[in-house]
Amino acid sequence: MNRRIFLRNGSLAGLALSTFSLGACSTTPTNSANQAADASAEGGPDTSFELHEATVADLQEKMKSGQLTSRRITELYLQRIEQIDKAGPRLNSVIETNPDALSIADALDKERKDGKLRGPLHGIPVLIKDNIDTADKQQTTAGSLALAGHKAAQDAFIVKKLREAGAVVLGKTNLSEWANFRSTRSTSGWSSRGGQTKNPYILDRTPSGSSAGSGAAAAANLCAVAIGTETDGSIVSPSSCSGLVGFKPTVGLWSRTGIIPISATQDTAGPMTRTVRDAAILLGALAGEDAADAVTKESTGKIQADYTTFLDANGLKGKRLGVEKGHLSGASDAIPLLKQAVELLKAQGATVVEVEVEKQTDPLGEAEYDVLLYEFKDGVNKYLATAGAGVKTLTDVIRFNTENKAKAMPFFQQEILEASDKLEGLQSAKYQAALRKSHQGARTAIDTVLREQKLDGLVAITNAPARCIDLINGDSGGGPGFSSPAAMAGYPHITVPMGQVHGLPVGLSFVGGAYQEGPLLTLAYAYEQASKKRAAPAFKAPFVG
Repeated sequence: MNRRIFLRNGSLAGLALSTFSLGACSTTPTNSANQAADASAEGGPDTSFELHEATVADLQEKMKSGQLTSRRITELYLQRIEQIDKAGPRLNSVIETNPDALSIADALDKERKDGKLRGPLHGIPVLIKDNIDTADKQQTTAGSLALAGHKAAQDAFIVKKLREAGAVVLGKTNLSEWANFRSTRSTSGWSSRGGQTKNPYILDRTPSGSSAGSGAAAAANLCAVAIGTETDGSIVSPSSCSGLVGFKPTVGLWSRTGIIPISATQDTAGPMTRTVRDAAILLGALAGEDAADAVTKESTGKIQADYTTFLDANGLKGKRLGVEKGHLSGASDAIPLLKQAVELLKAQGATVVEVEVEKQTDPLGEAEYDVLLYEFKDGVNKYLATAGAGVKTLTDVIRFNTENKAKAMPFFQQEILEASDKLEGLQSAKYQAALRKSHQGARTAIDTVLREQKLDGLVAITNAPARCIDLINGDSGGGPGFSSPAAMAGYPHITVPMGQVHGLPVGLSFVGGAYQEGPLLTLAYAYEQASKKRAAPAFKAPFVG
């Protein structure tokens, strides 16, 4: 969930936006004994890890040649988690590892030896966000102590698909508690169960939320690929801040069954990877119609069996793109990166024109917030009613947090949960009006500009460079961002690294119409191949100690 929607809401005007700066942060430099932390002192990434920046294809080739097995790859990532996440820089991105990961890898190695290969994800370790159900020994808690100990009875639909594809579920990642839908003063990447996740590029900077752990873990090479979830910005923003490719698909391409919800109209899971190709592999493997999630019926006939067929290094030639005009001026240090990216897009054969989508979608923010408040109560109550957790309703969660305030709410409160719990059901006229305004309004805005300008997609700055972690005051805004138009519309949005500001990554967004994942992958891949802006993190100490 992107906190800009809170900043737009008139009742929350006390949260003022500020431009990005390199001011002092709340944390102090981290001492480290391992190679990755030592690399930060030298100003470069740690490249000694055997699987450094390894892609899915790289790992498949190593398994095919017999150089590595799935078990050995899994062992290496588990060791990396101990060295980097639990010690050294202590990224705190993985909330727990799967006790069965090695036995799963062993079984997949046996299948390979017997000549059975399930596809490109066979034997590949994947980390998934801790709001996605797994029917195993791992918990599913959304980072909340109120759900501590909860183990799902069934896999989420996308986890079933992941297992069918032969992936190794390596563990669960930390997140902004309740997917950053608990407080207007929350800190991204913090949960009462998991604590604070750090940004692997500069350790006192936010990893952004809510898929903070998935972003930090994938960036730091703690897994081959990761899965996050998004309501508004929660895949693309942490991907941008962690130098990743993040893909929020059209709502309906991936099932939401078995995922702790915020919004039935905006929620979706999606890939968080180091390359566009890996995002395309994961995207296709987990797409599919689910009888338990009605919106996935809209994807029938629109899903591609293999999204890697859209990857064309010359794919920008002849394309027409609309760049968000509001992102081309202002004080943000990310703006020069966007201007450089636009020139590269042109050099690769694209025509780029200025458009103003945000002028039409920004006024929809208050309606979006209302939609999420209504849908959160409805969705969470339905999830908890059958989850078998200790809390059965949103009211129970609020009561638990109040009774355990010292541990559950040491830094910020739960005013969003409380506001949601006071609302009527989805039959409310106010909810219906807000849904029409935000959802249909955003779709109309995007569809109109794409049609009238004859565009193949929209481009913009995904979000500003990572801000300081501040557990006392919560997140502060800063600079441009482009998650909300596609989020409200339920449209696909992919971010690709476009450079760094003071060592902090910034992403370039590509947005298109419903079920245009394939064409967007073409654009994103061609830009990625021409720009090569992905850089591994160096775990640098804070600017100010």
